[in-house]
Amino acid sequence: MNVAQQPDPYPLFERIREHGVVQRVRLNPTLEVWMVTGYDEAVSALTDPRLSSSPVRVNGLAEEMAHQERTNVLMASMLVADGEDHTRLRNLVSKAFTARRVDELAPRIQAHTDAFLDAIAPRGSADLVAEFALPLPMAVLSELIGIPAEGQPDFARLAVGLIMPPNTPERLAKGARARAELTEFFESLIAARRAEPQGDLLSALCAAQAEERVSDRELTAMAILLTLAGHETTASLIANGVHALLRHPDQFAALRADPSLLPGAIEELLRYEGPVSRGVARFTVEDFEIAGVTIPAGEMIIIGLAAANRDPARYDRPDILDVARREMPQQLAFGHGVHFCLGAPLARAEARTAIGTLLRRFPDLRLAAPDEVLTRREGILRGMATLPVTFAPQE
Repeated sequence: MNVAQQPDPYPLFERIREHGVVQRVRLNPTLEVWMVTGYDEAVSALTDPRLSSSPVRVNGLAEEMAHQERTNVLMASMLVADGEDHTRLRNLVSKAFTARRVDELAPRIQAHTDAFLDAIAPRGSADLVAEFALPLPMAVLSELIGIPAEGQPDFARLAVGLIMPPNTPERLAKGARARAELTEFFESLIAARRAEPQGDLLSALCAAQAEERVSDRELTAMAILLTLAGHETTASLIANGVHALLRHPDQFAALRADPSLLPGAIEELLRYEGPVSRGVARFTVEDFEIAGVTIPAGEMIIIGLAAANRDPARYDRPDILDVARREMPQQLAFGHGVHFCLGAPLARAEARTAIGTLLRRFPDLRLAAPDEVLTRREGILRGMATLPVTFAPQE
């Protein structure tokens, strides 16, 4: 089965699951992988130490991976690290990116939210992707990490090259250029923070670097990864969430009538339409059995987070959006186990503030063209390309 990027992947995930929760699928015209679509099986795979996050040992990829390790700084990040290396890199961030730091950001998240909404309020219409969902997490992250205002447009532009699927020579080249420019950008910024520390996350990472035995390349990779993941994931969460609520007016009304539902509603929106559509990759370093299927060593497994989040074996009415859903299993949009997303608390805080403030300030918010099928951003995350809305203008 072909699971290339699709406008609505959920019917396909269900068809795959009907044949068994672990299936051989075609990820693109040249790559076949194994896919896990069951919730329990996804949790098991995400916590099994026999699966690696690094593609180095995949059959037929040794030469390409050697090239990637030399040229792609993100190969030095915790995203593709296992065991002690992953623990060492994660400890670096854990010491600097604390719950207290996220809590302290709450007033600034609200201030940025208000400022972006103030700008659109008099017009009565807006594109909530370009004017809200994308710039809000960029503003918050820049303040948290310490990206100067003059560098923010460059980062936003270069990030596009990194999230596009590298399925053409042109995109491969664009991604390589983006990595090179971002590497140079953060190397310069790290040098500035070492020379003159500020009260930001990047300065704290620099201070903790020696204690955790983190190389300069690993530190640069960490800065890029944190900013990229925190920006794109949160932007997609906000836009997907607002779009889902506007497509389900009864849920919009229920949430607006009872704001206490908001924390649970964010979890439901993550489950129903999370930012990671296809899933996360793991690699077998030995023969691996799951759900009665033996997968040989050197194979790629896609753990379908979105598919698992709509598994009828774990969720009642999985294809129904219910902001008052109770006692549901923990959704997997942020992963699970040792690779669980470190930025999840910040993403949740931003989504609660952004969506809660939108509902409060614009009670008549609606899609500008309700019958129009909106396009999705093309990339490894599932986000909206545009979200045109209208509302009563406000002075």
